[in-house]
Amino acid sequence: MPLRSARSGKASRDAVHHPLFARYYARISVAAETRMGVGQVRERLLDGLSGRVIEIGAGNGLNFAHYPGTVSEVVAIEPERRLRQLAVEAALRADVPVDVVPGAAEALPVKSEGFDAAVVSLVLCSVRDVPRALGELRRVLRPGGEVRFFEHGRGGGRVMTFSQRALDRTVWPLVSGGCHLAREPVRALRDAGFELGPYRRMLLPEQGPALPISYCVLGTAWRPVSS
Repeated sequence: MPLRSARSGKASRDAVHHPLFARYYARISVAAETRMGVGQVRERLLDGLSGRVIEIGAGNGLNFAHYPGTVSEVVAIEPERRLRQLAVEAALRADVPVDVVPGAAEALPVKSEGFDAAVVSLVLCSVRDVPRALGELRRVLRPGGEVRFFEHGRGGGRVMTFSQRALDRTVWPLVSGGCHLAREPVRALRDAGFELGPYRRMLLPEQGPALPISYCVLGTAWRPVSS
């Protein structure tokens, strides 16, 4: 069980503090649900999930409306205070029980092997230590537990990859809440010891010019039964 629920409104220390970016993200993410088709991707991301689920980096809670009724509980970890407040509001409107909890991906405030599934959605780009965060994800999943992921990262040709890396070394993390454009989520999951299932790469938006942030991947992985 989580150590402390954000529904109490109490958090002694925020692991992440990006108040300006949080307000900006809260606006653009809602618009992207329809304009960029992200809402439909969330439906595919969460379809068929069941049991107890942990969501890492829940943001303003846009996934909550898409969880199927077969999910018994969602524990949603969100380190940024403003986004966490919005996630709490979204949790109250959800059709499944959602508990919003402060915490960082690198030190999840929950017991080991307590979840049937985990969701990472547009979050691995911004965690400070990806291997440590994925190690925590393995810890809290039961053996054989499922990971659903929807992430953006490195993509395109040589020029686009160069641009992504250049932005990562300069202004992009500073203006986007620690986000990085050139990370490789599929490789990171494999390196962390997860068994990869089917995944597909996509551009968002599907129509229009490709941007450094457009290269996304949607898929499934598992914690090995023997680990």
